Amino acid sequence: MTQPKQESVLSVDWQQPIDNFLYYLQYERGYSKNTLASYQRQLQQVGLSVYNNPEWQQLNWFTLEQAQLKQHINTLRLAGIKPRTIALKVAALRSFFSFLQAQKLRQDNPALYLTLPKAARDLPKNLAIDQVNHLLNFDSSDDILASRDKAILELFYSSGLRLEELVNLNINDIDWQQKLLRVIGKGNKQRLVPVGSLALNAIQHWLSMRPAFSQQLAEADKLALFVSKQHKRISARHVRQRVQLWAKQQGLSQHLHPHMLRHSFASHMLESSQDLRAVQELLGHANLSTTQVYTHLDFTHLAKVYDSAHPRAKKKS
Repeated sequence: MTQPKQESVLSVDWQQPIDNFLYYLQYERGYSKNTLASYQRQLQQVGLSVYNNPEWQQLNWFTLEQAQLKQHINTLRLAGIKPRTIALKVAALRSFFSFLQAQKLRQDNPALYLTLPKAARDLPKNLAIDQVNHLLNFDSSDDILASRDKAILELFYSSGLRLEELVNLNINDIDWQQKLLRVIGKGNKQRLVPVGSLALNAIQHWLSMRPAFSQQLAEADKLALFVSKQHKRISARHVRQRVQLWAKQQGLSQHLHPHMLRHSFASHMLESSQDLRAVQELLGHANLSTTQVYTHLDFTHLAKVYDSAHPRAKKKS
């Protein structure tokens, strides 16, 4: 007997609530395109799983219960889906059903008490200080692309920016006198971060060469801090490519991506200052627990502090 063909696209009554939720996240919460795409992907996958289950034909987003969600999560576990992926899916469901509650379309949140498989938290990878110095040690005086790229790399490491935060920067976000940068982070939240002198010098040099790329900019990109030779605001994808190019050109053995420079900034700042709250503010983390992962990065440093400070760290002869 042949199996019924599964639908790969949700019907309108399943898709419309998702679209309403995404509209809310984009225009009222200011979520990034990447976050919106992730929410859409997670919710559509759950919707299709329920929609294509013959036993659940009568269900929809407004009648789906915790039992069906538990069964779906168990199916994912048995299929070997990573705990972190399952956690993303549950987080999307919780937010989505909270939205439906707020819209008076549901009385409960069936995803609220779903239990999650425990996932090992990976330590973020970062460059050593010597590696960062080597990466940034190239001449950009006469090359416009090198000038722009050096300003980008310096700024990533100087201020710990996310990739989306960097590409969305405008020239007027820089306070040259106070050496501060206005950043629009996740959830459209604004924060001020310091900028180091070397990064400011690199930006100034780039701005002196920027007119060659800015003659034909669209009105929306007129103030963009970083632009491409295609005469538009630089894209996140382009930045990733340029970061990888310079890592290869400077002889770094590991794969380098923009977030690794943010991790390097965080771990080096924490190693030097031991001020977790300050690093949390600089990174724009909503929760201190997100920042605390960096406390595990330098065991050697912590061991030295312990050995020198603890009265019983070493045996007396």
